[in-house]
Amino acid sequence: MYFNRFDICEAYYLYMMLHHNGQWSKEYAMSGTFHKLRFRPAPSLSDRDDLEENGQVIYDALVSGEREIRDRR
Repeated sequence: MYFNRFDICEAYYLYMMLHHNGQWSKEYAMSGTFHKLRFRPAPSLSDRDDLEENGQVIYDALVSGEREIRDRR
């Protein structure tokens, strides 16, 4: 399956928004990466069903623990 950058950013952004464990979590630290990439999610992005099919696959992998978020602090 082919993943484009936008699918990846949207899936990670949604995961960060729904699953971070506070300001000092590694998920929350990702917000700086999105800022550097100048990524601006759609205002309607609020749950998994708002993602494209590829984004849903990426998001599901994050939720199930198949993908890990590295600590960038």
